[in-house]
Amino acid sequence: MAAKMPRLEEVANVVLRVPSILVLDMLYKCDIDSFTDHLKARTEDMLFKYKYVIWNMYYLGHIVSAMVLLLPLGHIIQLYLHVLCALLLYMGHQIVRDYVRDEAQYGYDGALFLDPPALNRFVTALTSQIIVSTLCAFLMRTQHVWLFSAHLLPLLARVVSVRLDWLLSLSSVAMMITGAEVAVFLLANFFVPYRLARAAYREIMVTELLRLMAVGVSVWHGFAVPVLFSVFWYVLFGVQLVTNYGTVTAVQQGPLLYLLTSVSECCASPYSLLGLTFVVSYTALGLLSLCKVYLGGFSALQNHNVMHRGVTEGVTLLLLALQTGLLDMASLQRCFLLFIILFIVLTSTLQSMSEITEPVVLGLGASRNRSVLKHLRGLSMCGFLMVFPGFMAYKISQIFSMDFWLLILASSCMLTSLQVTGTLLIYSLFMVEVWRGAALPGLDEIVYYVNGVCRVLEFAVAVCVVAYGAWESLWGEWSWMGASVIIIHSYCNVWLRAQSGWKSFLLRQEAARKISVLPRASTEQLQDHNDVCAICFQDMTSAVITYCGHFFHGTCLRKWLYVQETCPMCHASIKPSSANPKAAADEAPPTHQNPPPSEQQPSPETHQEEEQGSQGDSDETDYKYSN
Repeated sequence: MAAKMPRLEEVANVVLRVPSILVLDMLYKCDIDSFTDHLKARTEDMLFKYKYVIWNMYYLGHIVSAMVLLLPLGHIIQLYLHVLCALLLYMGHQIVRDYVRDEAQYGYDGALFLDPPALNRFVTALTSQIIVSTLCAFLMRTQHVWLFSAHLLPLLARVVSVRLDWLLSLSSVAMMITGAEVAVFLLANFFVPYRLARAAYREIMVTELLRLMAVGVSVWHGFAVPVLFSVFWYVLFGVQLVTNYGTVTAVQQGPLLYLLTSVSECCASPYSLLGLTFVVSYTALGLLSLCKVYLGGFSALQNHNVMHRGVTEGVTLLLLALQTGLLDMASLQRCFLLFIILFIVLTSTLQSMSEITEPVVLGLGASRNRSVLKHLRGLSMCGFLMVFPGFMAYKISQIFSMDFWLLILASSCMLTSLQVTGTLLIYSLFMVEVWRGAALPGLDEIVYYVNGVCRVLEFAVAVCVVAYGAWESLWGEWSWMGASVIIIHSYCNVWLRAQSGWKSFLLRQEAARKISVLPRASTEQLQDHNDVCAICFQDMTSAVITYCGHFFHGTCLRKWLYVQETCPMCHASIKPSSANPKAAADEAPPTHQNPPPSEQQPSPETHQEEEQGSQGDSDETDYKYSN
């Protein structure tokens, strides 16, 4: 029971705040200017007063709704209990008024016990009034039931056979008594909002900046803002679906367009747009989590990545909506633009799924995993990510005519398919190596060139997009937004890609140059050495010798040199110590000098026991350095 209470409080914390956001959303959508323009009054002065009252009520509604939204949970519960009690009292007075009117129409004002129909109506009304009074006392947590029994006055008068025309007057008196009680209660608690606001203001003023940020984070989690706005949006969306269901427009639109139109109607205010942002974020998180579970099981959910939590997709939707002025558009234009924005968000989600899938699939190939089911899952996910983005690009090109924005969307889909294609090619090379049972000669070079070709194609696509955008801006319709997108696209997808590719090429060239000046080990030296490569723990049929006398595979040492320029064993510099590299190479000892005990490598017999366990790690390391 104790475990259920926190969950109940969390649900109440969200559900009880949703009506406040609904009221704020309705007030934002209200066209007060149009409403006040249609007002009519006898004089201009009266018309001005009407408008003044309406505008004040409009602003007061915003203030009250915001205050209720920000109230602590305990105060919100108390507020709702008082509102429910007021509704019960109103219902009690309505029941009494209906009873008095029925009695007036019946026309019998004698003793109740002498007329069975009159007695039956009286008992029914009295029972309902007692229930109402008891419920009000229960909600207010008091034993003074008489405080909520003013509406019983006409019934008590009917017991003593008071005239029927007096009963209506007594009903009005009972309502006045209840109204007086409510007024006294409101006056007694008139300064409660002021006290709460003053306490919050004092707490903020005495709080330092860092503590203020901590308070903001605490309020964010305490109010459960993402869940709160998501629930609000789902309520709004459900109401929209139910309202328009079965109409002629909904039937003509079809299911997909009907859903899209309903979604666009539910992002016509800042509150609903924020709710849609969190809904999209949670949806993207669900898809990415489903991808992780499909590839690696539920244990894969423990590997958290900030970029794979749906935040990117939600922020992308919000920024695009604000940048394009989605809120100020007409319904049809908003629906059209929202379709484009959701397409971009879906493309971003597929890109994140590709980033999740790539290391899993390459890890299966590099680690020589024998589970057929895992391989099938990885390959099926790659197939989906390779085909579905292309299908999306084809469908959107059929709907819209080609322009710069459509080319950006299509290019994003093409890049995702291209990256997955490169992943499948590298995976195929790893599986060919497994099928052969021996290492492929020059596999590192092949993987490098496959990655290089993919990166070149990605760079070419980015250049084509920028060139088309520049041509359209110069010879077509120019805009600041289009120019800014071209600049951002040029920097992120052209300049940074070119810089990264050139840096990788220079590192590889430098590593190859350093390897080329190192001496090669002869067959006799390898036999005398009689050890494995200290990087990959595999037997050596060929090796290079560093200036400090250590033996390594040439490809393994080259991967190591991408990271640092020291020997993996003793951390001595790989660079020659003299000006003449050949002279330094001649000075290198013909055989391997055993390192200190702390750096000695295990014997081949020991490696035979560890080879199977270390095989996967070494291959994964090869892949990391090769990229």
